Amino acid sequence: MEFDLLLGDVRSLKEKRSVLRPLIAELSRRTEAAAAEVGEHDLHRRARIGVSIVASGSSHVRDVLDHAERLVADHPEVTLLSARRGLHSSED
Repeated sequence: MEFDLLLGDVRSLKEKRSVLRPLIAELSRRTEAAAAEVGEHDLHRRARIGVSIVASGSSHVRDVLDHAERLVADHPEVTLLSARRGLHSSED
């Protein structure tokens, strides 16, 4: 899953990191998925965060990604502009 985010009152890349680090850590901790900043590295008010999970069942993957999306949407310092999902199986 990839989240496109607009950051609030952020004026530098240092402030951007101070907003994204706790969000990424919370995503990893509360969903047990891998999370990282994956784009918009040079823009201080925009960010893209990727979340990835491997599981034996697609329903579990959907549940985890739904939870991750709610966490990001509820985070007060960011505005969720879009969330894109991709689901791949071993048969792809």
